[in-house]
Order: sequence, then C-alpha cells, then structure tokens
Amino acid sequence: MSANARVSKAVEPGPVRSSDNFLVFGSPLIEEAEVQEVVDSLRSGWLGTGPKVARFEQAFQEYNGARYAVALNSCTAALHLSLLALGLEPGQEVITTPMTFCATVNAIIHAGAEPVLVDVDSKSSNLAPEAVEAAITSRTRALLPVHFAGQPCEMEALSALANKHGLVMVEDCAHAIEAEYKGRKMGRWGRVGCFSFYVTKNIVTGEGGMVVTDDEEVASRIKMLSLHGMTKDAWHRFGDEGYKHYFVMEAGYKYNMMDLQAAIGLHQLGRIDRYWQRRREIWARYQNELAELPLDLPLEPPAHIKHSYHLYTVLVKPEAGLSRDQVLDGLTAQNIGTGVHYLSVPEHPFYQKRFGWKAEDFPVAMDIGRRTLSLPLSAKLSDSDVSDVIQAIKRVLRV
Repeated sequence: MSANARVSKAVEPGPVRSSDNFLVFGSPLIEEAEVQEVVDSLRSGWLGTGPKVARFEQAFQEYNGARYAVALNSCTAALHLSLLALGLEPGQEVITTPMTFCATVNAIIHAGAEPVLVDVDSKSSNLAPEAVEAAITSRTRALLPVHFAGQPCEMEALSALANKHGLVMVEDCAHAIEAEYKGRKMGRWGRVGCFSFYVTKNIVTGEGGMVVTDDEEVASRIKMLSLHGMTKDAWHRFGDEGYKHYFVMEAGYKYNMMDLQAAIGLHQLGRIDRYWQRRREIWARYQNELAELPLDLPLEPPAHIKHSYHLYTVLVKPEAGLSRDQVLDGLTAQNIGTGVHYLSVPEHPFYQKRFGWKAEDFPVAMDIGRRTLSLPLSAKLSDSDVSDVIQAIKRVLRV
C-alpha cells in the first residue's frame, strides 16, 4: 500500500506530555563534573587545543586500545583527514553505504575520491559483504563501513575482502564507541576508526570527533592536517617551555578540538559503561513493550557482537495504516521528539545530480529510509520518560 493510499487515523485527544515538557530527542546527560571542568578551562585561559585535549586523547586511546588517538572537531573531519592521510588519489573509489548521514559520503568527495554505494542488509541496515564484493573494481581503493545504530558490520567478512583486494578500510564508528565484534572494539578492525562526540552521541563534547589508528605516520599526518598543516600545534608553540617556531608543511585545515570540548569529554568517557548500561535497559524495555505494535523492531544483537545501543530505530509496517511521517507528526503532537536515521543518501537532490544515483537502485536502503524513525534513547531518560514514549506511540498507532 502506498503512503498516499493509507488511511489516516486520528490520534487520541490530549498529548502525553505538556508542551513545556517536550521530550527532546537525543538530549545528553551532562553532570556537574563537566560543568566544573569547563569552568576550570575558562579560568585557566586554555580554551583552544591544550592540555585537556592531550588528556582526552590519552584516555580515549587507552579505552579503545589503539596505539594513537587524535582529537578533532567532528567525526566528519576525522573521516576526511583519514582518507587524505591514507593517500587516496583523485578518481579512486571508496565503497560505502547509502544508509548513513551525508557526512560519510561528503568526506569521500572532499578527499577527491569517488563514492560507490552498495545496498544494505535488510535486518541490520549495515553493508552486505556480498554486495561489497560485487562492487569492487580495479579503481577501488578503500572500504568505508558504517556501524549503523551501534551494531557492528560483519567485520571478518569485510576484512577478508579488504585483504584479498589490497584495500584500506576506514571505519565510521560515529554510532559505535562501545561496540565490539568478537571481542575486538570497533575502530580496531580498519586502518583507522573515526568516532563522533556530537551532542546526540553516546558520549558528547558538543561537537567533536576522534581518530584511532596503530599507524604512527597516519596519526602524525592527521594531527598536522588538523591545524593548518603546521608542524607544531598551539599548545607546543605557547607552552611553558617557551615559544616554538612552526613550519607549514601542507595546506591543512582547521579541524582541531578545543580544551573546552575535551573538558566535557573527559568526564563523559569516565561514565561510558554506566551510560551504556542505561541505554541497554531502555532498549530492552522498548523491545518488550513495543513487540505487538505494527512495527519492525531492531535486530536483536547476535552473540558475537556488543551493540552500543546508540539508536533505537523502528520501521512502520504498511498495516499500521499510517505513513512514517504521520507517525512522526503524531509523536510530535504528543510532545515526544524523534529522529529519522536516515533517508537513504540517493534520496537527496545533490547526489542525484552529481552521481546520477536513484533511490530505486538501492531498494533495501530506500525502503528502510522511507519507513524508519528513531525513538528517544539516552542515559538522561527517566523510567517515566520511557513510559511516556511507549504510551505516545501506542496512542498514535491506536493500539
């Protein structure tokens, strides 16, 4: 049944929550320690890249297990600089997913490479390894898997393909800080892993990102490119050891993280396991209490992976009698914030014009993108908040 042919259903009168108590989607849990750490940065005078960025890099490197970690101002910057540092040349192809935020594809474009999309698995929304293999050509240089919603891709299969064809792999781990595949953390399978600390992510710095790698040369080049291509960053130039002259080695970028951001991230990272456990509890409750609704619920994590529980995405079934957008509007009327992750990349006009992509060429991603919505999933949510979300979606679906 098409969206236009569906019969609209009226929503129960009266919202679940008052308008002044709107449940904001993805609102982060900020505690007093972060507030005081930011105040300390303000009083110290170190607002830009300084000692707290170095501490955050060290803490994240230890958490992830990589040899090197470089803090940046976004995961987008991390993806862009990783591709540049790996030496991609114009015209070389990077295979990635249509079920992702535009930043993944934009980073490939900005690096001068050509993005190649392949369709996703209908259950996990992740890259299907068999589709990846079919898309590899003599021009393919890299794989860029995205661990959608926090569930790892099938990394053994993708790693085998990369090794077989001599490809480098860059992991988009924006959703997957805590995730593991067969006991190995995400970001540790590829040559580099890229993480996000955006305000809706599992741990936050407001804006921010991180690259992890075991390759010293790659880490050093990313660090240099992140601050104008200079040989020394601001901390080394103006530290208490005296002024250090710098030299510009490349035309770099302004992608560095500030101490003000790292001040938040240091304490967020210290609570990462507690926050993960809370999101897992909320996820399990959704799985139990929404099971009878006309929705396709997320895939339960298989035994060989640790899910990071970043997004709780559902697909509206045709028998719901409502389109996805009608459900979104109904939840908003109940004062429940939602997200859409994502309209498939080929739905967007820029990519249609630039590459000639059509959504219909990626039917699984197209179907997911047109039926999906994300419910609130944050360590900040109280049990009462979760009850409101469940009650609201039941009222919208008249169940």
